[in-house]
Amino acid sequence: MNQLFRCKPIAELLPDSEHSLKRVMGAGDLIMLAIGAVIGAGIFGAIGTAAAGQIGANGEVIRQGAGPALVFSFILLGAACALAGLCYAELASMIPQAGSAYVYSYATLGELVAWIIGWDLILEYAVGNVAVAISWGDYFNTLLKGVGIVMPAWLTTGYRTALLSADPAIHGLLESANTPHIAGNSQSWIHVPAFAIVMLITVLLLQGRRRASPPTTSWW
Repeated sequence: MNQLFRCKPIAELLPDSEHSLKRVMGAGDLIMLAIGAVIGAGIFGAIGTAAAGQIGANGEVIRQGAGPALVFSFILLGAACALAGLCYAELASMIPQAGSAYVYSYATLGELVAWIIGWDLILEYAVGNVAVAISWGDYFNTLLKGVGIVMPAWLTTGYRTALLSADPAIHGLLESANTPHIAGNSQSWIHVPAFAIVMLITVLLLQGRRRASPPTTSWW
């Protein structure tokens, strides 16, 4: 049990100039990365329903509308994010090693907690971008409708959106015969604009990548 909560001394976590990752990101890069990590998907995908409320397909109230009081939520959120940012800044100055919260947890809470947090970070970044991409896809679809371009609903609607939608036409996609079926599974479709923006951003990130790995060492 002691091994599970074993902490690694900060001295062992300090970077080794020979084998550590090279620091190629500037202050501007780190600030933008921090802002993107701190701001959650909800601020992009839930502002409308948070302000006006949300009603389910059967008329039940899923979320009460906050109205103008939503502004105070943003103020409180900004204060909380500032405190979290200060905590990360202090930890980063004490432990200047790659690994973020995983390394900080390893030094303070132990190996088991660090392992859990490491996987939490992977899940957070893997799942969080899905909500943002779907929200962007809905905005993009609204823009296309404004110029007279209408895409099929099953190309611009995710399963959860159809499940919770109060619009009978959207909710009806769950039982529609026009919805594609893949390998016998019902309701199999893809949110094309959301998929496209994720692929586009992936390509842009790959184009702007910079080498951060240490020099390779020949093993022969």
